[in-house]
Amino acid sequence: MSRIGKLPVEIPSGVEVKVENNIVTAKGPKGTESVTIRPEIEVKVEGNQIILTRINDDRKSRSLHGLSRTLVQNVITGVKDGFEKKLEIQGVGYRAQMQGTAINLQLGYSHPILVEPPKGVTIAVEANTKITVSGTNKQAVGDIAALIRSKRAPEVYKGKGVRYEGEYVRRKAGKAGKK
Repeated sequence: MSRIGKLPVEIPSGVEVKVENNIVTAKGPKGTESVTIRPEIEVKVEGNQIILTRINDDRKSRSLHGLSRTLVQNVITGVKDGFEKKLEIQGVGYRAQMQGTAINLQLGYSHPILVEPPKGVTIAVEANTKITVSGTNKQAVGDIAALIRSKRAPEVYKGKGVRYEGEYVRRKAGKAGKK
């Protein structure tokens, strides 16, 4: 039995959940999200809990059990509290600023980089070097944060670039002098 899949998903107050043809739709204070669960997994709402069970015990069903439970949990957490990723920019002359809903990044290239977030994801900039990506869909928030980071990932010699807040960048020693 899957250790994650067998745990019930609690439905918090203020969140309304509807299950229809293995499509779980959650509506909460932050918005509405839905996820389609594979037919190998059965979804039931009992009271204020969602219980996911496998139809059979083959390898595919076992591998999807924990994943499906986590996807349902993420939908409920997203509409209740939302998800957030924080990034920081380090480097002389590196900065970010909002341009409408998009973010304009100056990362040492000869041109500015414009990143437009998808629907449901918002980007905020504080103090030119702190970026906050937030939304109700965990995957979309993570994708946009990773896209922004990929525009100039932190380099190992000086540590310059875009990194996640609290990310440790292992530094390398520079070129050794001649003796």
